[in-house]
Amino acid sequence: MTDQESKPTTSFSKKFPLWLQIIVGLLLGCLIGWLWPKFGASLQPIGTAFIKAIKMIVIPLVFSAVTLGIYRMGSDIKQLGRLGLLAFGWFYIATGISVALGIGLNAIFHPGAGVALQATGSIPQNLATSINWAKFFLDIIPDNVINAAANQKIIPILFFSITFGLSLASAGEKGRPVVKVLEGVMEAMFKLTKGVVATAPLAVAGIMAWVIATQGGKMLLAMAKLIGTLYIGLIVIMLIFWVIVYFMGHNPFATTKKVMEPLLLAFTTCSSEVTLPVHMQILEKAGIPNKVVSFVIPLGYSFNLDGAALYQSLAVCFLAEAYGIPLSGPALITILITTLIANKGTANVPAASLVVLAVILTSIGLPVEAIAILAGVDRFMDMGRTTVNVFGNTIAAMLLHKFGGKGVTDEA
Repeated sequence: MTDQESKPTTSFSKKFPLWLQIIVGLLLGCLIGWLWPKFGASLQPIGTAFIKAIKMIVIPLVFSAVTLGIYRMGSDIKQLGRLGLLAFGWFYIATGISVALGIGLNAIFHPGAGVALQATGSIPQNLATSINWAKFFLDIIPDNVINAAANQKIIPILFFSITFGLSLASAGEKGRPVVKVLEGVMEAMFKLTKGVVATAPLAVAGIMAWVIATQGGKMLLAMAKLIGTLYIGLIVIMLIFWVIVYFMGHNPFATTKKVMEPLLLAFTTCSSEVTLPVHMQILEKAGIPNKVVSFVIPLGYSFNLDGAALYQSLAVCFLAEAYGIPLSGPALITILITTLIANKGTANVPAASLVVLAVILTSIGLPVEAIAILAGVDRFMDMGRTTVNVFGNTIAAMLLHKFGGKGVTDEA
């Protein structure tokens, strides 16, 4: 291809970047779902195909990126330990702020007051109502790595990647051929990600058309106060994040614009996992070393769920109020502590948000079946909380790079 042939494409991508194309796809999808609901509902396979294509990339990318990141830090175990301690320290601080905010917003707006309790959806059968800590820690260690990868279990893959990376670092020159292979795998995954994400505007249009066609309308209006309260809380969290970004010496709006693609993907797909490959690539381009990104981001996607923590505390307070149960001081402290623990303790569990809600409801004496009241509108709340989860991991990566990754580069 000549330079003259390539100029129009470059010019188009500059004038109409991918994040803007995704917004157009989002608006177009909403319009189709509203005006032609039957046609909109039929577009679900387009979004499903996109999500499956991204998930296809996640495990090989996480394995190669985390292994290489740990390998490169293998000569400095102190630095690795410092990053780990700082990461979990920040995860718990951010979660605590989010949980307290959810409780506070319920006390201000009382979205559950006068709500007529009617189940709007169903909950999974045999939903866990407590945390089995022995099983949680044992599940971190994969007895079969291939099986863990096949089932998209991120935490066991993280554990294996970290131990494998440390082993490669101790192997010295004999481990170099494996490192070269992993570098090739990671580069190939990034290239593949670029190709798949190019179809995002079309996929987003299909997803939003299906959502509006099948889940919009009466339920949304009925629970509008709860949804509105949640989004006020999510905006407050974003403002807190922007203040942190500002004090780190960065422009909050420019930072948000840089990660706009993963944020929009999170909003439309309700999946943090789908955004992971794009998010990692963008943060590395922004100047955060691969060593930091590959360690913090996969870890954060399992343990740093700020938007989800806000939703969980708010939802439990909403349900308690809807049932007419007064929330005394001890009950609020129970919600705060239980959410803080359960939010991390269910990181490797399917339907984690629902499990956290079930654990908290059980701890304060509310029926688990109450979750079904929220199920009908959960998609609209999931969109916002997943977006904040993703931005929260951006902040985590920036903080750890500044305070825990001084002197870290990607040079061997």
